[in-house]
Amino acid sequence: MVEQSGWVDITTENPDHSTWYVERFRSMAASGDDLAGEARLVDAMVPRAARILDAGCGPGRVGAALAALGHDVVGVDVDPVLIAAAEEDHPGPRWLVGDLAELDLASHGIESDFDAIVCAGNVMTFLAPSTRVEVLTRFRRHLGDEGRAVVGFGSGRGYEFDDFTVDVNSAGLVAELCLASWDLRPFDEDAGFLVAVLTLQE
Repeated sequence: MVEQSGWVDITTENPDHSTWYVERFRSMAASGDDLAGEARLVDAMVPRAARILDAGCGPGRVGAALAALGHDVVGVDVDPVLIAAAEEDHPGPRWLVGDLAELDLASHGIESDFDAIVCAGNVMTFLAPSTRVEVLTRFRRHLGDEGRAVVGFGSGRGYEFDDFTVDVNSAGLVAELCLASWDLRPFDEDAGFLVAVLTLQE
């Protein structure tokens, strides 16, 4: 067993948190808010009908947007309430309950050579620190030879960007590109957000 994530700690302490989170995004979608920025970036990086893993998919907003663009999407999240919402609101992709620190899609009969992995929504900052390198290692194992992982999270959440870079390298990956937002703003030392495009180390 791996150390449980901060998200699990939050939902254990407050069992209504997951439902609140689902309804928050349902309300935003109903209001016409733009919830597909991450998906647009990933879509620009991959061929048509690409295989994409939405890691920490939550209630499915990113994976669903990518599926609507014609991609073959698998979403994984540790929270069964969020996965149930994804299945209800966004049929089509395959949604699975699972801990990213134990990610092994082959055990579900799913090939591991994804064209892209997207990890949005500050998922990395909810991980238990002891599992960060393992999660990134599992991302590497699930990428195809030319695949890329795109990870985005904000500063001030207990995971320094420099520490993330060290963990990326320890997992056999390299940051090919760093941005300060999902809409392609350049990254600098004052950036409050990081979007890192990761590739396999040579």
